[in-house]
Amino acid sequence: MTVKNTVVIIDDESQIRKILSISLESADYKVIEAENGKDGIVQVATNHPQLVILDLGLPDRDGLTVLKELRTWTNIPVIILSVRNSEEDIVKALDIGADDYLTKPFNTSELLARIRANIRRTIQSEESTVFINGNLKIDLAAHIVKKDKEEVKLTNTEYLLLVLLAKNVDKVLTHRFILKEIWGPSAVENSQYLRVFIGQLRKKIEDDYSNPSYIITESGVGYRMRNLI
Repeated sequence: MTVKNTVVIIDDESQIRKILSISLESADYKVIEAENGKDGIVQVATNHPQLVILDLGLPDRDGLTVLKELRTWTNIPVIILSVRNSEEDIVKALDIGADDYLTKPFNTSELLARIRANIRRTIQSEESTVFINGNLKIDLAAHIVKKDKEEVKLTNTEYLLLVLLAKNVDKVLTHRFILKEIWGPSAVENSQYLRVFIGQLRKKIEDDYSNPSYIITESGVGYRMRNLI
Protein backbone atom coordinates (compact mmCIF):
# COMPACT_ATOMS: atom_id res chain seq x y z
CA MET A 1 0.00 0.00 0.00
CA THR A 2 1.40 3.39 -0.99
CA VAL A 3 2.07 6.08 1.59
CA LYS A 4 0.16 9.27 0.80
CA ASN A 5 2.15 12.31 -0.39
CA THR A 6 5.48 10.47 -0.21
CA VAL A 7 7.98 10.92 -3.05
CA VAL A 8 11.31 9.15 -3.55
CA ILE A 9 13.97 11.12 -5.44
CA ILE A 10 16.71 9.04 -7.09
CA ASP A 11 19.41 11.42 -8.31
CA ASP A 12 23.16 11.55 -7.75
CA GLU A 13 23.34 15.37 -7.82
CA SER A 14 23.01 16.65 -4.26
CA GLN A 15 22.08 20.15 -5.44
CA ILE A 16 19.22 18.81 -7.55
CA ARG A 17 17.98 16.69 -4.65
CA LYS A 18 18.11 19.75 -2.39
CA ILE A 19 16.12 21.90 -4.83
CA LEU A 20 13.56 19.15 -5.32
CA SER A 21 13.24 18.48 -1.60
CA ILE A 22 12.65 22.15 -0.75
CA SER A 23 10.06 22.50 -3.51
CA LEU A 24 8.22 19.29 -2.68
CA GLU A 25 8.26 19.79 1.09
CA SER A 26 6.82 23.30 0.63
CA ALA A 27 3.98 21.60 -1.28
CA ASP A 28 3.39 19.21 1.67
CA TYR A 29 5.12 16.15 0.26
CA LYS A 30 7.34 13.90 2.35
CA VAL A 31 10.63 13.45 0.50
CA ILE A 32 13.01 10.50 0.67
CA GLU A 33 16.34 10.85 -1.13
CA ALA A 34 18.60 8.29 -2.78
CA GLU A 35 21.89 9.08 -4.53
CA ASN A 36 22.19 5.88 -6.59
CA GLY A 37 20.04 3.23 -8.20
CA LYS A 38 20.58 0.47 -5.66
CA ASP A 39 19.61 2.67 -2.72
CA GLY A 40 16.70 4.10 -4.71
CA ILE A 41 15.18 0.67 -5.28
CA VAL A 42 15.55 -0.11 -1.58
CA GLN A 43 13.89 3.19 -0.59
CA VAL A 44 10.95 2.57 -2.94
CA ALA A 45 10.47 -0.97 -1.63
CA THR A 46 10.75 0.13 2.00
CA ASN A 47 8.72 3.36 1.98
CA HIS A 48 5.99 2.61 -0.62
CA PRO A 49 5.87 6.16 -2.06
CA GLN A 50 3.09 7.54 -4.22
CA LEU A 51 5.60 8.62 -6.85
CA VAL A 52 9.27 8.32 -7.88
CA ILE A 53 11.44 10.98 -9.53
CA LEU A 54 14.27 9.21 -11.35
CA ASP A 55 17.44 10.51 -13.00
CA LEU A 56 18.91 8.44 -15.82
CA GLY A 57 22.59 9.23 -15.23
CA LEU A 58 23.20 7.39 -11.97
CA PRO A 59 26.69 6.41 -10.77
CA ASP A 60 26.10 2.67 -10.21
CA ARG A 61 23.66 1.81 -13.01
CA ASP A 62 21.68 3.46 -15.77
CA GLY A 63 18.33 4.88 -14.73
CA LEU A 64 16.57 2.83 -17.40
CA THR A 65 17.87 -0.31 -15.69
CA VAL A 66 16.42 0.95 -12.41
CA LEU A 67 13.12 1.66 -14.14
CA LYS A 68 13.01 -1.85 -15.63
CA GLU A 69 13.58 -3.38 -12.20
CA LEU A 70 10.91 -1.21 -10.57
CA ARG A 71 8.42 -2.22 -13.25
CA THR A 72 8.87 -5.90 -12.37
CA TRP A 73 7.10 -5.34 -9.04
CA THR A 74 5.42 -1.92 -8.84
CA ASN A 75 3.17 0.29 -10.98
CA ILE A 76 3.59 3.51 -8.98
CA PRO A 77 4.16 6.59 -11.17
CA VAL A 78 7.76 7.27 -12.21
CA ILE A 79 8.75 10.67 -13.60
CA ILE A 80 12.08 10.76 -15.42
CA LEU A 81 14.09 13.93 -14.75
CA SER A 82 17.19 13.94 -16.95
CA VAL A 83 19.58 16.03 -19.03
CA ARG A 84 19.03 13.54 -21.86
CA ASN A 85 16.61 15.23 -24.22
CA SER A 86 16.74 13.21 -27.44
CA GLU A 87 13.52 11.80 -28.85
CA GLU A 88 15.10 8.34 -28.74
CA ASP A 89 15.81 8.56 -24.99
CA ILE A 90 12.32 9.86 -24.22
CA VAL A 91 10.59 7.16 -26.28
CA LYS A 92 12.76 4.43 -24.76
CA ALA A 93 11.96 5.53 -21.19
CA LEU A 94 8.23 5.77 -21.88
CA ASP A 95 8.20 2.37 -23.59
CA ILE A 96 9.92 0.76 -20.60
CA GLY A 97 7.29 2.15 -18.26
CA ALA A 98 8.00 5.76 -17.28
CA ASP A 99 4.85 7.79 -16.68
CA ASP A 100 6.33 11.16 -17.59
CA TYR A 101 9.59 12.74 -18.76
CA LEU A 102 11.05 16.18 -17.99
CA THR A 103 14.45 17.46 -19.02
CA LYS A 104 16.94 19.41 -16.92
CA PRO A 105 16.97 22.32 -16.35
CA PHE A 106 13.34 22.08 -15.31
CA ASN A 107 10.55 24.39 -14.23
CA THR A 108 9.55 23.62 -10.63
CA SER A 109 5.92 24.63 -11.14
CA GLU A 110 5.64 22.32 -14.14
CA LEU A 111 7.20 19.44 -12.21
CA LEU A 112 4.75 19.92 -9.33
CA ALA A 113 1.86 19.96 -11.81
CA ARG A 114 3.11 16.72 -13.38
CA ILE A 115 3.41 15.13 -9.92
CA ARG A 116 -0.16 16.10 -9.02
CA ALA A 117 -1.48 14.83 -12.35
CA ASN A 118 0.26 11.45 -12.03
CA ILE A 119 -0.87 10.91 -8.44
CA ARG A 120 -4.43 11.99 -9.32
CA ARG A 121 -4.52 9.60 -12.26
CA THR A 122 -3.43 6.71 -10.05
CA ILE A 123 -6.10 7.47 -7.45
CA GLN A 124 -8.81 7.75 -10.11
CA SER A 125 -7.90 4.42 -11.70
CA GLU A 126 -7.94 2.69 -8.31
CA GLU A 127 -11.20 4.16 -7.02
CA SER A 128 -13.61 4.54 -9.92
CA THR A 129 -15.13 2.69 -12.86
CA VAL A 130 -16.41 5.98 -14.30
CA PHE A 131 -13.97 8.33 -16.01
CA ILE A 132 -14.96 11.99 -16.33
CA ASN A 133 -12.83 14.54 -18.14
CA GLY A 134 -14.40 17.86 -19.09
CA ASN A 135 -17.58 17.04 -21.00
CA LEU A 136 -16.45 13.49 -21.71
CA LYS A 137 -17.72 10.58 -19.60
CA ILE A 138 -16.71 6.93 -19.94
CA ASP A 139 -18.63 4.29 -18.00
CA LEU A 140 -16.05 1.51 -17.95
CA ALA A 141 -18.46 -1.05 -16.52
CA ALA A 142 -21.22 -0.40 -19.07
CA HIS A 143 -18.86 0.41 -21.99
CA ILE A 144 -20.76 3.63 -22.67
CA VAL A 145 -19.15 6.90 -23.78
CA LYS A 146 -20.97 10.21 -23.55
CA LYS A 147 -20.01 13.69 -24.73
CA ASP A 148 -22.15 16.58 -23.42
CA LYS A 149 -24.52 13.89 -22.01
CA GLU A 150 -25.10 12.48 -25.50
CA GLU A 151 -23.97 8.92 -26.19
CA VAL A 152 -21.07 8.61 -28.62
CA LYS A 153 -21.12 5.58 -30.89
CA LEU A 154 -17.67 4.04 -31.13
CA THR A 155 -16.34 0.91 -32.76
CA ASN A 156 -14.78 -1.62 -30.40
CA THR A 157 -11.27 -0.58 -31.45
CA GLU A 158 -12.07 3.12 -31.01
CA TYR A 159 -13.46 2.38 -27.55
CA LEU A 160 -10.39 0.38 -26.50
CA LEU A 161 -8.12 3.16 -27.78
CA LEU A 162 -10.09 5.83 -25.89
CA VAL A 163 -10.07 3.80 -22.67
CA LEU A 164 -6.32 3.23 -22.92
CA LEU A 165 -5.72 6.98 -23.24
CA ALA A 166 -8.23 7.77 -20.47
CA LYS A 167 -6.69 5.32 -18.01
CA ASN A 168 -3.37 7.07 -18.61
CA VAL A 169 -4.68 10.64 -18.64
CA ASP A 170 -1.90 13.24 -18.84
CA LYS A 171 0.63 10.49 -19.59
CA VAL A 172 2.38 10.35 -22.96
CA LEU A 173 1.88 6.94 -24.57
CA THR A 174 4.31 6.05 -27.34
CA HIS A 175 3.16 4.83 -30.75
CA ARG A 176 4.68 1.40 -30.10
CA PHE A 177 3.02 1.05 -26.70
CA ILE A 178 -0.44 1.92 -28.03
CA LEU A 179 -0.09 -0.31 -31.08
CA LYS A 180 1.08 -3.24 -28.96
CA GLU A 181 -1.71 -2.78 -26.39
CA ILE A 182 -4.52 -2.45 -28.94
CA TRP A 183 -3.38 -4.50 -31.95
CA GLY A 184 -0.63 -6.74 -30.56
CA PRO A 185 3.17 -7.04 -30.97
CA SER A 186 3.01 -7.61 -34.72
CA ALA A 187 1.54 -4.12 -35.26
CA VAL A 188 4.16 -2.02 -33.44
CA GLU A 189 5.57 -0.51 -36.65
CA ASN A 190 2.19 0.50 -38.14
CA SER A 191 2.11 4.08 -36.85
CA GLN A 192 0.11 5.23 -39.88
CA TYR A 193 -2.61 2.74 -38.88
CA LEU A 194 -2.75 4.38 -35.46
CA ARG A 195 -3.01 7.88 -36.98
CA VAL A 196 -6.14 6.82 -38.88
CA PHE A 197 -7.88 5.60 -35.74
CA ILE A 198 -6.83 8.65 -33.72
CA GLY A 199 -8.30 10.82 -36.48
CA GLN A 200 -11.58 8.90 -36.41
CA LEU A 201 -11.76 9.11 -32.63
CA ARG A 202 -11.08 12.84 -32.64
CA LYS A 203 -13.94 13.41 -35.09
CA LYS A 204 -16.32 11.74 -32.61
CA ILE A 205 -15.23 13.29 -29.29
CA GLU A 206 -13.59 16.62 -30.10
CA ASP A 207 -15.43 19.92 -30.58
CA ASP A 208 -12.91 20.72 -33.32
CA TYR A 209 -10.98 17.62 -34.39
CA SER A 210 -8.45 19.74 -36.30
CA ASN A 211 -7.62 21.55 -33.04
CA PRO A 212 -8.09 18.79 -30.43
CA SER A 213 -8.59 19.43 -26.73
CA TYR A 214 -8.64 15.84 -25.49
CA ILE A 215 -6.23 13.76 -27.57
CA ILE A 216 -2.94 15.61 -27.96
CA THR A 217 -0.18 14.66 -30.39
CA GLU A 218 3.29 14.50 -28.88
CA SER A 219 5.35 14.96 -32.05
CA GLY A 220 7.56 12.02 -32.87
CA VAL A 221 6.64 10.23 -29.64
CA GLY A 222 2.95 9.37 -29.38
CA TYR A 223 -0.30 10.68 -27.90
CA ARG A 224 -1.74 11.66 -24.54
CA MET A 225 -5.15 12.56 -23.22
CA ARG A 226 -5.14 16.02 -21.68
CA ASN A 227 -6.85 16.37 -18.31
CA LEU A 228 -9.49 19.11 -18.70
CA ILE A 229 -10.84 18.93 -15.15
